Amino acid sequence: MTDKERADATVLLKALKATLEEEDPTISGFNIGMNSGKTAGQTVMHSHIHLIPRRKEDTPNPRGGVRGVIPDNMDY
Repeated sequence: MTDKERADATVLLKALKATLEEEDPTISGFNIGMNSGKTAGQTVMHSHIHLIPRRKEDTPNPRGGVRGVIPDNMDY
């Protein structure tokens, strides 16, 4: 991504975060994830960002971040 694209993505993430928090007060945190490069697990070579709303106790152990959000999907 270019510097401008990263800046635009940040603006979009902040707007989406604000909208989600306004629409759903049960959201208490977010994970933001990107895989950049094959070594990092990227399988489709284009830029995309995951904004994942989180809720208190939505998983028994939130450690592990984005890959641990849906434990059954960690090895796909």
